[in-house]
Amino acid sequence: MKLECEICPHHCKLNEGQIGICHGRINKNGKVVSENYGKITAIALDPIEKKPIYHFYPGSRILSVGSYGCNLNCPFCQNCDISMSGGDEYPGDIVSPGELVNKALELQSRNNIGIAYTYNEPLIGYEYVYDCSVLAKQKGLKNIVVTNGYINEEPFRKLLPHIDALNIDLKGFTDAFYRELRGDLETVKRSIEMAAKNCHVEVTTLVIPDKNDSEEEMEALSRWIAGLHPEIPLHISRFFPRWKMQDKESTPIKTIYHLAKVARKHLKHVYEGNC
Repeated sequence: MKLECEICPHHCKLNEGQIGICHGRINKNGKVVSENYGKITAIALDPIEKKPIYHFYPGSRILSVGSYGCNLNCPFCQNCDISMSGGDEYPGDIVSPGELVNKALELQSRNNIGIAYTYNEPLIGYEYVYDCSVLAKQKGLKNIVVTNGYINEEPFRKLLPHIDALNIDLKGFTDAFYRELRGDLETVKRSIEMAAKNCHVEVTTLVIPDKNDSEEEMEALSRWIAGLHPEIPLHISRFFPRWKMQDKESTPIKTIYHLAKVARKHLKHVYEGNC
């Protein structure tokens, strides 16, 4: 019997044993669950600014973990080695929430404040992020999510009380661009709005030549964020050739600085990235 996944707007309808388009969710024993639960492909103790998060415990470190899979299909993905792969390529052991939280606690002596769920799209592994964040919160650790924001409202609302900070990718500010990525703009905007009302949030936009690099688009994007709150930090990042866009030139540095100047007309904290 087919079951519908309720985590993201794709609403994948899956037969028993079938995996969703995100590569991370499966119909297993009559229930759609996280297929990548606890399967860690990347783990590192990072400066918090690397997420990038600049206005939440600056100067601290955060234990950063990721799995595999993603529910968008960005041809410019900078982490395609894990975000576009599936469980068949996973060689490691499962890290339980308790093990991960204990690791984070051990690293407090190295200025670690908690756990960041990042690298691939963490929210396709919703159950793992939820279980870890609840336990981490109980132990006095901070939880950070770095996400594309493409998640349904109900699961996101349930998760937010356990999350202290997010960086949400706002890929662009047109419906047409998001359709190319197999997503939709309004869902991501709603996620940013919800996050901004519940915890610390910062936004990142990767600027790609001839795709989302117009002054008009940055004007609209930054004005919209400012309408939520002008103190929300915006990170404007430079694109480098990757995955299916290896034939495209890197974003000119002057473009990044010009768009940051445009955004500063509306926002108080704008940062140029990858320059």
